[in-house]
Order: sequence, then structure tokens, then C-alpha cells
Amino acid sequence: MSNPTLSSGALEAIINGQNFDKPVLQVISSKKITAQGSSADRYRLLLSDGEVSYSHAMLATQLNSLMDGELDNLAVIQVDKYLCNTIQGDRRVMILLDLHVVQRGSEVGQRIGNPQQYKAAATQGTTAEHRNPQQYKASASKGTTAENNSAQCPPQMPKQEGGGQSFIGTVSDKQVNNNIKKENMNGNSKGGYSLKTNNSGGTPGGTSRVHKIDSLTPYQNRWKIRARVTQKSGIRTWSNSRGEGKLFSVTLTDDSAEIRATGFNDAVDKFYELLEVNKVYFFSKATLKTANKQYTTVQNDYEMTFNPDTIIEPCDDDSSLPTMNFNFVKINELESKAPTSLIDVIGVVKNCGDVTTIIGKQSQKEITKRDLQIVDQSGMSVNLTLWGADAQQFDGSGHPVIAVKGAKVSDYGGRSLSAMASSQIIHNPDLREGHMLKGWFEHDGHNMDFHGYKNDGMGGGGGGSTNWKCFAEIKSENIGADKPEYFTTKATVLFLRKENCMYQACPTESCNKKVVDQGNGMYRCEKCAREFPNYKWRMILSANLGDYSDNQWVTCFQESAEAMLGIKADDLGALKDSNEQAFDQVFTEACFKSYIFKFRAKVETYNDESRLKTVTMNASTIDFKEQSQRLIEEIKKLQM
Repeated sequence: MSNPTLSSGALEAIINGQNFDKPVLQVISSKKITAQGSSADRYRLLLSDGEVSYSHAMLATQLNSLMDGELDNLAVIQVDKYLCNTIQGDRRVMILLDLHVVQRGSEVGQRIGNPQQYKAAATQGTTAEHRNPQQYKASASKGTTAENNSAQCPPQMPKQEGGGQSFIGTVSDKQVNNNIKKENMNGNSKGGYSLKTNNSGGTPGGTSRVHKIDSLTPYQNRWKIRARVTQKSGIRTWSNSRGEGKLFSVTLTDDSAEIRATGFNDAVDKFYELLEVNKVYFFSKATLKTANKQYTTVQNDYEMTFNPDTIIEPCDDDSSLPTMNFNFVKINELESKAPTSLIDVIGVVKNCGDVTTIIGKQSQKEITKRDLQIVDQSGMSVNLTLWGADAQQFDGSGHPVIAVKGAKVSDYGGRSLSAMASSQIIHNPDLREGHMLKGWFEHDGHNMDFHGYKNDGMGGGGGGSTNWKCFAEIKSENIGADKPEYFTTKATVLFLRKENCMYQACPTESCNKKVVDQGNGMYRCEKCAREFPNYKWRMILSANLGDYSDNQWVTCFQESAEAMLGIKADDLGALKDSNEQAFDQVFTEACFKSYIFKFRAKVETYNDESRLKTVTMNASTIDFKEQSQRLIEEIKKLQM
């Protein structure tokens, strides 16, 4: 196999500040630079274009995986994207941001051409000979050229000024490691490093030059952008073993790209009220890092974090910047989107459910929610869930158009959508798509029958496209054998097992663990490792339900149990201790009442015996009008 042809003259052109599109170069050697106490390894490369070799090249950390074997010594690469910064006069460091291996070094087997060390600095008296003539002569007498030693010499690290074209002196590997470690401790990402500088001037970042968002990388230090806030989340809080905190995020947009920015703790207090959606600001001195695409739909390889040095200033000139960008997905295309992915969606609110509350599985706190059924011209409907303040404030009257940027896709019952804390929700957006949807629905759409994904019903008395099953079907179809499945049915309470249906739980709001009676008026929670003078009642109720086809034992937890019994757990617990007859009467009166149940079914194996475990997710009273309409639709389907 013949060796690839290198891009002769490419390195000299790049070093002299010229643009060279996708140069093909050879990696002569590489050296790892490890930051103590951090996994932010860096690799310095000795590159050749066949004519000259150049040792001041760094590999971006997002490409470190190539060093596991693919990018070996003597490999030939094509550099698809690079960044070049000036250091010490006219000497420049080249950072490789994106590349692919044309041919591995094990296949090339030799240096291509006869590259000579590039010596642009000689005209300024900064060659090795001028810096230390005696050492240079001693090395030369031993036959050790500067090029042969280039893999061992300390790298030149970039320090950004204004437009990213400024200088620092030569630094040792130890200095590099210390600076990387320092930046990581200050919150910088592994995706890059920067060396602190003193700012000058009165504008943000110490420079009057305004950068474009698409030009930002973690390798820059001094920059300033002018951007419009096109999305702003609410303030979220967290609590874990490392402590508590709060955060918010915004999406910033200019005419080149958009980027996500996040503020934590003090930054929330400092910037949350300042930043307003659709307003334009100058931003500088924030930390840039590689973006986690799992949590954002923003199309940018990097994201921004506000730090104590960040400067944000309002800008009055906003006419040239675009507003919020959307990439809408049709409702009938949702099945092609992976669960947990984030998308933009727009639709008409056909049905608007009531505000309800649930208990979060992890936080064990009460969460407010509202379910919407939205439709579009594709003839499909999908369930969209709003949470918290968005759920409480939403007005679904008059079939409004709703646009959501960053809705989370779920495979619950087929496909459904959920508005995240970072999602931007716009009511009747002034968009071309919004006006078209409104006109279509008023003219034709309101009379259409929409096909829905499984379980996108509104959770009321029974309409919509919920995944309806009877008990006989879930047994015959072996539902839940491979993974949990969800279904809905209308059933009647036949029997309630009141023995051991309640337990005394930790009174802490976020903990529902059973407490141990200490016998001295105190109750101990092993999870919280604390003793309390009181407790709260929690329910785990076993019920036998029946429909027209069969009956099934199910488990009902706190919310669904309270709905079926018509009494709060604490009130029922008080009856249990004080009035056993009234306690029994509650269970007697709850029997032979019918509800619309939503279940989670999963086959579980215990002692080599498999059985279907069915858990009640929700029990709601029957809306007979809606239920009758559903039955009529089912009858029509049988007549087809």
C-alpha cells in the first residue's frame, strides 16, 4: 500500500496565520501531559507536512480516545478543524479540534519525506542557539538536533487576549499540570484550560471586540459575545449527599449559533432577575466546557457556566439578532425519536386536563401536574404533561396553540411528552406554524377524529386513546413478561384486605421509611438515623378488583388507596387507634364502587415462581359521558 500524500507547506501557512482547509499531516510523535489530581490528560504532538515538522501542537481533550491505539506514531491524519493561537512573537500553537485518521502509523511504517524543524523564531533571536548558545552547541556536538529533542521540550501553552491572539512564555510540563489542576478546581471542564490574565479596559472581557457564538471554544480566555436570551428556565433545587443547591439555565442566540448557559447558587441570585427572555445582553468571563447533549436540544458542541467573574451587561441595540429558533417535530414522527430525547413540538390543545398532584418517586414530595392532549395536521394526538407553576398557570380554554422547546420524549404507553424545567413553553406563539395550526383547527381540525399513541388519554373518566385492557386480556397476552407495561380498565372494588394495610412512617417530608417504636414515646427512622416524637401514617392496600372478564389482586399505595377509601391516611390511622368499628366501616363502604384504574403490570419471579404483580397508579371517578363516548367508538370499530 502506498503512503498518503501530505499537504506540503500546510504547517508553514498555518503558522504564518493563513487558512489551510483540511490539511493532511503526519504525527511523528506524541507526549501525554497529566494534571495531578485530575483526569484531564493532554497530548502534545510533533506534526509533519513532509517539508517541515512542528512540535507546538495540542490535541483537544474530546479527541483523547484516539490515543488508545488509533492515533499512533507515524499515523497520517486529516485535520478537519483546528485553532491556532500566537505565542512569543510570531510563534503559534496549533490545537486540533477535529480530525480523522487517514492511515495508521503501523501501516505507514516510516516518516514521509524529509521534514526539517520549523524555525520561524530565528529572525527574532529566539532559537535554541540564541537562547542558550552553550547548551545548543553541546547538544549539536552530540548529534542531538532540536527536532529530535522536540518530543521532550516543554509545550507552548496559549493565553487568549481580545480576539484570541496573544502570548505567554514557554511553560514546563509541571506548570501546565498546575494550571490545568487550578482551572479544574475553579470549575473549568476537562474539555479545555485557560491561564488567568489581568483584564484591561472597561468593556466585558477587557476587549472591545465582540465574538460570535460559533467561534467560542474552551481554549479561549478573553472573549465577549452579544446574544439574545431566547429561553429561560425556572429555578431548580437539588439535595444530595454532597449538599444542597439551586440552578437555572438560559439559551443565548446570535446570528451565528446558540449556546446554553447555566448559573448555580450565587449566580442564581446575581443573574436570574437580570436576564429576561427576548432581551439582548453582553456576556463575558464565563466558563466554557463540552456540552452534555443528553440534557439539551441546543445545537452547540460547548456550553457555558456562569462563575463569580462573569460579567453580564444589557445591550440596547438588539435589532440585528434573531429570536428563538425552533426545529419542530410532527406528532406523527414521535415514534422515530428515542425515549429521553429532547425535541421541539407545536400543536393545538384539544383537551386540557385538571391540575392534579402526585408524589415524586425520589423526592417523595408533592408535585403538581396537568395533562394536555395536543394535535396537529398529521392527524395524530399525543399527551403533553406540564409540571409545577406551568401546570397551575396554563389556560387551556379556547383550544390555544402551544409551542414547547425542549420537550422530553417518553415511551410511556407508546409515546408521550413532558415539559422539563429547562423547556420553554409559549402560549399562542406568533409564528407562521402557529397561525397555520390555528386556522386549520378552526376550519377543519375541530371536527376530525385523531389517532393517538397508547395511553395518551387525559386520565379522567375514560375517553381518549388510553391503552384499555380487561383483566382477562392481561393474563392471556402475558403482559409484563419482559418489561413493565401500563394499561387502563374500568373495574369494581370486590374486597379490601384491611390487615396490615397501614404502617407508621418517618414524619420527614422526603422520607417514608417505617419507624421503630422505641417504647419511650420516641420513634426511630433507620434511614434518617434520627428519633422523632411523632410519625405519619402510610398505606399499602391490597385489593381484589373485578371487571366484566375476570378479577385481579392489585396493590394500592398512598394516593390511590386514599381515593378508593375516601379518607386520608392520617385520619384513617386515628380511627384505627380510637374507633375500630368506624375503621372497619370505611372498608365496608368502599367495596362495590367502580373507578377508572391505571395499572402498572410486571411479571416477577420469587422462589422460582412467576406471578403478575399489578400496581395501581391512579384511581379516578368515572365520567359517564366520556366513558359512553369511548364505548360508542369501540362499537363503531367493531362494525367496520
